[in-house]
Amino acid sequence: MRIAILADIHGNLPALEAVIAELERLQPDQVVLNGDLINGIPFSGPVIDAVRQRDWAVIRGNHEFYYLDFGTERAAPGCEDPKRWGQLHWLVEHLNPAQGAYLALLPDERTIYLPGLQPLVVAHGLPGRNRVGFHNDTPADRVAAELAGIPFPNVVSAHTHVQIDRLIHAPAPPDEALVPPSPAKRGFWRLVNPGSVGMPLNGDPRAQFVVLEDAPEQEAPGGWRATFHRVAYDRRPALAAYEESGMAAAGGAMTQLFYWQLATAEPEVIRFFRWAYEHGLDPDCAIDDAFDAYRLRAGRAAYVRERDPLFAAH
Repeated sequence: MRIAILADIHGNLPALEAVIAELERLQPDQVVLNGDLINGIPFSGPVIDAVRQRDWAVIRGNHEFYYLDFGTERAAPGCEDPKRWGQLHWLVEHLNPAQGAYLALLPDERTIYLPGLQPLVVAHGLPGRNRVGFHNDTPADRVAAELAGIPFPNVVSAHTHVQIDRLIHAPAPPDEALVPPSPAKRGFWRLVNPGSVGMPLNGDPRAQFVVLEDAPEQEAPGGWRATFHRVAYDRRPALAAYEESGMAAAGGAMTQLFYWQLATAEPEVIRFFRWAYEHGLDPDCAIDDAFDAYRLRAGRAAYVRERDPLFAAH
């Protein structure tokens, strides 16, 4: 059994199309899409339409909730501010009711049970917490604390846009004779992140996903072997679409940061917010002022331009 796991498309239709072509070549038995279909790149509606045409198991991520919660008491604090949240306002205006209804009916997590194989717990972050994320350098004890309570050894997460395959050992209980060895029953969890199709943040701009294949547990802990894939594609249509679609004008600084992430494959949003707080600026309440200062003083705009294929091609 071979299962392709995709995640974090973020409205990047050219990247999704490249991955679909690669899946046609690989012919996995199943495809699972682990959240964040939308928001970030200007093709969220076409991405939803492309996914709806396929017999994939699809899960919601946190960006689906930004859209679904907008205009309700569940909305993110301050999202009525068009400067800080213009990206979301643009998205709300550009998805049609059928596309929104599709997102509304998606589950938040899935546990995949296949006869004779170890289950796969799949959630955008973790079950019930879609904004929990891990990196390859996250301390193992912190990961184990977050995974505590998950009763199966295989956990497929997403959210951080980096590819991960880690074996996380559960802490030994005080008295192993009295307490089961771990919630995972084996004393470990296998944590996998497929990486991001549409907006990788590991320095490699190629569209990324993983294929899980069942294997003997003595060869692959948890009974699944992970093979990571990275697919080259032309990013220029996606980058050009920011201006062509009007998203750049509507979204302001946050949209510029998403553009930068697509250009560099680096965590530009986190880097900006961290810099702003370290320099006494409030990007949530005055994002334009903070971003102007960042561009002037941090030198990041020049770094991005050197890596932007729209400019590098000339």
